[in-house]
Amino acid sequence: MKTIINRKYLLPAILLLLTEIFIAYYVYNKLIRNYIGDVLVVMLIYSFIKSFWDMPIFKAALYVLLFAYSIEFLQYLQLLKFLELEDSKIAAVILGRNFTWIDMGAYTVGICLIIITEKILLKRNNLLIVKQNKKEKIQIS
Repeated sequence: MKTIINRKYLLPAILLLLTEIFIAYYVYNKLIRNYIGDVLVVMLIYSFIKSFWDMPIFKAALYVLLFAYSIEFLQYLQLLKFLELEDSKIAAVILGRNFTWIDMGAYTVGICLIIITEKILLKRNNLLIVKQNKKEKIQIS
């Protein structure tokens, strides 16, 4: 796994981070805060990882999904209560407060959207390369 700086992923990571901050401070709609925010957070983490590490799409997506599930499982175990951090807003933002299966579903939806988007973009880029190669062959002939 090679360390890089990939702007193709860094810009979306920054935009997703700004979106998450905006949602946290200014959006009070429960659907957006509770569900869309969870879909976006796995996209943010994925984009961040791909910004700095050259890793296959599925492998990165799987790592992010397992990480999100792990955080949710820690909520199930009531880690904040165990660490006596129930009153810490920062800890609550990072670890969350309550386990829900809906959150697990939102993380899964986010990862599925990532994989679908990546596959579509990969297919499009491959088609562009094939078209470019055909043009070059025609010009050479």
